[in-house]
Amino acid sequence: MRAAHTQLRFDSLEQEAFLNLWRTFDRLRLLDEQVFGKVDLTPQQYNALRILKAHRPARLPTLVLSSRLISRAPDITRLLDRLVQRGLIVRERLPDNRRVVEVGITDAGMELLDSLETEIHNLGRRQLGHMSVEELEQLIALLARARQPHEPRESSWKTSACGDPRTC
Repeated sequence: MRAAHTQLRFDSLEQEAFLNLWRTFDRLRLLDEQVFGKVDLTPQQYNALRILKAHRPARLPTLVLSSRLISRAPDITRLLDRLVQRGLIVRERLPDNRRVVEVGITDAGMELLDSLETEIHNLGRRQLGHMSVEELEQLIALLARARQPHEPRESSWKTSACGDPRTC
């Protein structure tokens, strides 16, 4: 029965699974956009601020920050430019190696994240709070397994337990 259903609507079971992932992401992302839109942030900008907060007072090289973002940032410079313009981060070239640019979160960036803390917690509950702990753990494991062969070697997202979740 399952194979017949899949053949009617999808080219393969893999395609059906992928399209279900995509649709799920789209539905959950709409909730993200509602929260972040109120403070004129993108989810990716929020993610960058969250990572920088976890490293404060230290700064991170731009390339390290970029590698730790949840989704690829093909134009990390533009993403950071917007955060600098808003005073949420600072960017500094190292005097002994002008090719390396380090970024850190400012007090204003910390205040913005602090102001979002409750709403972000509630967002997670709105997105996936209807699932049990066991279901969430199974989902996390399955998603990690699905992406594992496609992760770059240096990615901290290779396993479901990438250490401190604030930094990966």
